[in-house]
Amino acid sequence: MDKLQIEGGSRLAGEVRVSGAKNAALPILCASLLTPEPLALTNVPKLNDVRTMRALLSQMGVAQHDGDGFITLDAARIDWPLAPYELVKTMRASILALGPLLARCGEARVSLPGGCAIGLRPVDQHVKGLQAMGAEIDMAHGYINARAARLRGTTYVFDVVTVTGTENLMMAATLADGVTTLENAAREPEIIDLAQCLVRMGARISGAGSDRIVIEGVARLHAAEHAIMPDRIETGTFLAAAAATHGDVVVTNADASSLTAVIDKLREAGAHIDTNATSITVRGNGALRAASVRTAPFPAFPTDMQAQFMALATLAEGASVITETIFENRMMHVQELRRLGADIEVEGNAAVVRGVARLTGANVMATDLRASACLVIAGLVADGETTIDRIYHLDRGYECIEDKLSALGARIRRVS
Repeated sequence: MDKLQIEGGSRLAGEVRVSGAKNAALPILCASLLTPEPLALTNVPKLNDVRTMRALLSQMGVAQHDGDGFITLDAARIDWPLAPYELVKTMRASILALGPLLARCGEARVSLPGGCAIGLRPVDQHVKGLQAMGAEIDMAHGYINARAARLRGTTYVFDVVTVTGTENLMMAATLADGVTTLENAAREPEIIDLAQCLVRMGARISGAGSDRIVIEGVARLHAAEHAIMPDRIETGTFLAAAAATHGDVVVTNADASSLTAVIDKLREAGAHIDTNATSITVRGNGALRAASVRTAPFPAFPTDMQAQFMALATLAEGASVITETIFENRMMHVQELRRLGADIEVEGNAAVVRGVARLTGANVMATDLRASACLVIAGLVADGETTIDRIYHLDRGYECIEDKLSALGARIRRVS
């Protein structure tokens, strides 16, 4: 099993390019199921989750061709509308095959999903929404079994804001009979990216990025080309790492408009940040200051940046209060940060982080994807060597992160 070894104390400096967004690529890969014609994608990140999703599509019969910087998916034939447990257990996003399979094939059998153990992430909104569109669904032996001769347009109000639920129903509605209106929809930039891809395929969608999305069903979608958006969470991770190490880093292929809440909090914490259309420059020359954050759905501070910001807060002057409102079990990195010398107390869904003069290297264990990134940042600023175990979590969402950090001056290496 691979580990990361980090010798702390290096100041990050230079330029780093952000990869395509994992959370945009996964639903867009599933969108290939909606058409018998090819879907060509560029800026697809090379991640374990992407490889898992491609394997899932391949076993359904989707032909795939890798070119110079692009992937073409051809779902002319779907041999088996099944997402088996063996492929689904490591990745929650596999639930995104449910809507497209049901809309295109009239049936689907999808295993209940896995992923990071950061809390309950029920699929009831996916199921209830598809039932409102006329699907017959039952759950047995850990599988969702769905059938529908033709989905019907409807108005569906989400009980809670759900990104994957919004994406699943939006994809299903593109081939439904009539108009579907999704109320209380998620507004994340990745949903806009998916909608733009679907529109290029011939879908009729308006309102993506707002809490009300309207989809007018069509009989058929067609071939298209689409570039995956930059990964805003990878962007935020590099910004936090640069600020924590008092670095001077230019993050390219980055969209600052998708990360406003994070940039505002990093500035509050003492980082100097300049933005333009395609890059973000961060300088962390002065002392870090305490800043409190509260996670919430977009456009508020993202839950996927909570752990990375906590790593920065461990060295800030004063006390930061970090409140997690999305997932009930997303503070597992706290104990690992304490092993490095952090002063953190957890009270319910909030952590009080009191800045310390220094962290010291230790052996730590990654507990989920974003906790892994948190520990990398902490290792970069800790005195001595930090070894991070179970980094397979990290490989689910960060493409070649040790190579990118090494190019910025970090002393980091992967060992088996």
